[in-house]
Amino acid sequence: MRKLTAIFYADVKGYSRLMRNDEAATVETLKRYSIIMADLIRQHSGKVVDASGDSLLAEFASVVDAVRCGVEVQQALKTKNAELPESRKMLFRIGINLGDVMVAGDRIYGDGINIAARIESLAEPGGLSISRSAYDQVKHKLPLSFEYSGEQMVKNIDEPVRVYRIILTPRAAGKADGETRVDKVKRRPILVAALVATIFLASALWFLLESRTDKGKDGSSAEQTSHLPSGKPSIAVLPFKNLSGDPEQEYFSDGITNDIITDLSKFHDLLVIASNTVFTFKGKHVKIQDVGSQLGVRYVLEGSVQKAVDQVRINVQLIDADTEHHLWADRFDRSIEDLFAVQSEIVKHIVTRLAVKIDTVERKRVLNKEAKNFEVYDYVLRGRDHLIRDTRSDIIKARRMFEKAIDYDPSFASAYALLGDSYIQSVRYGYTGFPNQALQRAEELAGKALQIDKDNVEARNVLGEMYIYKKQYYRAVSELEKAIELNPNAARSYRAYGWALVWSGQPQKAIDPLKSALRVDPDYGSGGAYLFLGTAYYLTDQYERAIRILEKGIGKVPGFSGSYILLAAVYADAGRSADAARTAEQVRRKDPFFKIDTFGSAFENHAHREKIVAGLRKAGLE
Repeated sequence: MRKLTAIFYADVKGYSRLMRNDEAATVETLKRYSIIMADLIRQHSGKVVDASGDSLLAEFASVVDAVRCGVEVQQALKTKNAELPESRKMLFRIGINLGDVMVAGDRIYGDGINIAARIESLAEPGGLSISRSAYDQVKHKLPLSFEYSGEQMVKNIDEPVRVYRIILTPRAAGKADGETRVDKVKRRPILVAALVATIFLASALWFLLESRTDKGKDGSSAEQTSHLPSGKPSIAVLPFKNLSGDPEQEYFSDGITNDIITDLSKFHDLLVIASNTVFTFKGKHVKIQDVGSQLGVRYVLEGSVQKAVDQVRINVQLIDADTEHHLWADRFDRSIEDLFAVQSEIVKHIVTRLAVKIDTVERKRVLNKEAKNFEVYDYVLRGRDHLIRDTRSDIIKARRMFEKAIDYDPSFASAYALLGDSYIQSVRYGYTGFPNQALQRAEELAGKALQIDKDNVEARNVLGEMYIYKKQYYRAVSELEKAIELNPNAARSYRAYGWALVWSGQPQKAIDPLKSALRVDPDYGSGGAYLFLGTAYYLTDQYERAIRILEKGIGKVPGFSGSYILLAAVYADAGRSADAARTAEQVRRKDPFFKIDTFGSAFENHAHREKIVAGLRKAGLE
């Protein structure tokens, strides 16, 4: 027998952690909460089908009843959780789907249940998510609003599922924030940002600058001059090869590469090329001399990773890029639990071989691995692998991985910082209709990370970028200066620092950090770094330098419209009217909805804003 039914699936977030901390108290709390849920389900004409462990499955004849019940369940449990200490709060996620099921006795089976369970995993702790089939039944019938979370690929379901998050406050029935915007985001990223900009104008411009574009094929380094101290040993760590034979393990070898780059970057006496640039060499056969020449480095590290069950083998070799002479090579066969010690050992060998002078305090700071448990570290690697892909669904998956890491080890600072970064990215790419709430969450998580580790660079970056979005530029500058002090090779920190300086009216001071960003990360996949360096030159009346860097940015990232927009103004003020008119026409073709006010909105200095607007008008743009 088959039937169409509303499926209600609930599960506890962080149940394993709660059980580890206090098994008896967790079981007692779960028992009380299960009784509350069962009573509310009965009151809304539903039936509990299964309740095993920390999950509960129920069915309803009406989706409206199921959603009403879910809202009341979360409100009731929120009240109960207020009586508990923070470490003992029990938060449920709830997923609701309208689907066809097969009935066998008192049990129900089928994809409809699987979808409800997968949707539950996408809900916020203490929140509800529903499928499109359920949303269509309730959108005009309940005083709730909904945030569209996009099409999600869920495990064991062939077709993507449209997911909606329920906003647990009474609003206009049927409102689904973000739904129409999601389908257009790839075609019209600037329009997406403009919607977000109604709350704070700076985010519109940053989204325009950071929208995903194709990476340029030209790998030559940007301006080689940099305010980084001269005479430093310089190194590029090529992506470690995955020799496990399992493509699913790519995240692991990439994670090892990233972590070695991060560890090396913290040494003030080394210049280290950023991971974004070195990963353009992934999967390619390259000559070491070409890599050294292309990136402007003296040394190259390459290696491989082979992971099998609880063992890992890492091969590394350090090469002089000028002579291709192998300075050092080693193989590490270790238990997976010894992975952190192996990484520290690799870094130590490299630093020693390069005769870098490091004081004892800094050596201890850099070589101290944060994670205590491989399982926690693995969740962070998986999350970071999703986070760098920038899609809505990957950011959601990354968020789940970081939350799992925190559940296992609440003292892991980087997991909080990366979770905060996922909220920054949801604002940057227009994936949320509630940017203020996302920024507040990012600030809370970065603050938590810094409580645990005051030297966490990722947390400083999150705070710096959060303040930029809020147009609190001087606070952003303060946080990003701390990030650069902690990691003098962090291209992201230099970029954001330069942007904050430009927007706050200090373009001359922004030039050196923006040049440094391009020195350590010349293959950055967005045109933003070139645009801002060009802007800094333009605002300090260095027109020829502005033209050179903007033209170079267009050559590397031809799909990025921001560089064309500013270049039109620079050409006009430099007296190259024909070039200005030609470039203005390219802007109109690339962005027929371009508005001058949006482009200039984030500049705090009135004179700078007026200069850019006047230049754009002189070029024929309105």
